[in-house]
Amino acid sequence: MKIITRFAPSPTGFLHIGGVRTALFNWLYAKNHGGLFKLRIEDTDLKRSTNEAKQAIINGLNWMKLDWDGDIIYQSKRLERHKEVVEILLKKGYAYKCYCSPEDLEKMREKARLEKRAPKYNGNCRNLKPNSIPKNVKSAIRIKCPEEGITTLNDLIQGEIKINNSELDDFIIMRSDKTPTYMLSVVVDDHDMEISHVIRGDDHLTNTIRQQQIYNALNWEKPIYAHIPLIHGMDGGKLSKRHGALGVNNYEEMGYLTEAMLNYLLRLGWSHGDKEIFSREEAINLFNLESIGKASAKFDIERLNSLNATYINNCNNNDLINLINNMYKEESITLEDNQLNIIKNGLNGLKARARTLIELKEMTNFYTASVPIPLDEKSKKVLNSKNIKLLKDYSTHLEDVKVWKQDNIEKNIKDYCFNKNIKLGQLAQPLRAATTGKSVSPGLYELIEVLGKKETLKRILNINN
Repeated sequence: MKIITRFAPSPTGFLHIGGVRTALFNWLYAKNHGGLFKLRIEDTDLKRSTNEAKQAIINGLNWMKLDWDGDIIYQSKRLERHKEVVEILLKKGYAYKCYCSPEDLEKMREKARLEKRAPKYNGNCRNLKPNSIPKNVKSAIRIKCPEEGITTLNDLIQGEIKINNSELDDFIIMRSDKTPTYMLSVVVDDHDMEISHVIRGDDHLTNTIRQQQIYNALNWEKPIYAHIPLIHGMDGGKLSKRHGALGVNNYEEMGYLTEAMLNYLLRLGWSHGDKEIFSREEAINLFNLESIGKASAKFDIERLNSLNATYINNCNNNDLINLINNMYKEESITLEDNQLNIIKNGLNGLKARARTLIELKEMTNFYTASVPIPLDEKSKKVLNSKNIKLLKDYSTHLEDVKVWKQDNIEKNIKDYCFNKNIKLGQLAQPLRAATTGKSVSPGLYELIEVLGKKETLKRILNINN
């Protein structure tokens, strides 16, 4: 069997975390089996679908590097094919025209509620005689579901699911305005795209059971299904913005690395022993549907931050400097080559402290600052007149360092403190404030080496300007 999976989002809002994970699992499964991964945008809801949402889906998948095979399929361009299938179902007697008005349907539901029955369609138009068909009324089209027997779904994750056909209703497959419904379009598109496996959220289980009736009526081979448990917040509630769940594009803007996000989403509901960190290649080689749990995964933003920090710390400095440079450019700040070199040389002392690229970029601000550098509140308090005088005196001693390395800088500072009979902290604290403008920074000797002799002395000598 040729493995073909698909991701089929509706462009009615941002590409959320749950959707990206679904895309990832489909992509990994196809890659693992040497198959195809296709993208279908289900934009038949013309009132709610937007071009901005379509582009957000494409941008999000591109950022995650989830490349699809072939052209994007836009469901709205396949309406004629959907209508053609509806006509086939009508001719075969597996569908019928329904003339019930919204008011009629509400009365049916209300009656069912009063009688403590499921509020489903009662089949009023299922066997209408020609002389009973109302005139000048636009009809919807309903599928004619079996009224007896059992529908069985063998799901790769959820196991065997059975439902009595008496619980099903004859759902609409084409509206009265001649537009097909989701239930019909999905079946036709999956069949025509030769989708072998449908991997999607378990909120679609009911839809899948109902869609079996269309497959059966058309005598089409059904795809294999795998319904993934949904992602919840840490409080067990439905995932929402209050849990930190935003569009995937927002995470890019917030400074998360693509590979960290991929690793995090991979582990939301899937596991491989105790292993936590997976490269993209490892994820492709190891991924399987059998290792997806049945319990809902919980979205933990702190866990994502921790994982992202690990990836930043392990990231190549050349790659990081390019990302940081791009962030400065987005702020219309052009860094000179010497500034970029200073940042690059100082990254090892910074990246271990950063959880996101945004934090890392902000940490580099003191390396790129122009003299006189801005001071935070604590630094302003530290740099009183007494400490400024101390630093000016020390600057002449610092000029004696010939080889500008951490060890030599450390020795120079400690020798000065010994000769002046002062504690190391009495000099180190104002020295840090004068060179960085911050009360917290990488190691003092390291940052002074990274700044260089000329820049360090310039900052010390301009602290009162």
